Amino acid sequence: MKSNVAPMALAALLAAAGAARAQQLGPNADGPIDITADELEVQNKACISIWRGRAEALQGDARVRADVLKAVFETKGGSGAASTGACGDLIRIEAQGSVYYVTTKDQRVHGDNAVYEAGSETVTVTGDVVALQGQNVLRGSRMVFNTQTGEGRMVGTATGKNAAGRPRGVFYPSKKQDDAAK
Repeated sequence: MKSNVAPMALAALLAAAGAARAQQLGPNADGPIDITADELEVQNKACISIWRGRAEALQGDARVRADVLKAVFETKGGSGAASTGACGDLIRIEAQGSVYYVTTKDQRVHGDNAVYEAGSETVTVTGDVVALQGQNVLRGSRMVFNTQTGEGRMVGTATGKNAAGRPRGVFYPSKKQDDAAK
């Protein structure tokens, strides 16, 4: 942790992190969100914490890993609240560089950047997005995933038949389906 982080800033950050317990990074994830990295910078008045170097946020089976994670908390209202560093619930987590989002052992997404929005409980992954479920693979440039419903949407950079930037999926039949067909 950087030496310029005041004890009051750390206390406010810890209080804000405790308020994040109601948010869910993935399906069936509950409990606190545990964030770790090589370095932590706290911007107390803005209610922001920036985690750098092999940063990782964990909650249950869900995990977000990136070069940098930025956790943004709401600033509590009232006169002078921002100046005292009073922070509330988690608003979002921004992930930058080599992003991996994992919801279960066989479901993972890789991209260049991602944003978890606590209010809508969605994760948006952008860049060269590759989503894997077992052997199945989806590719695109932007994926939005609802952590509550498990529903998602993948878009590409192009449209039209045979365009190179369209979303693409490769799906493998399960062994059960193969065995039932025999």
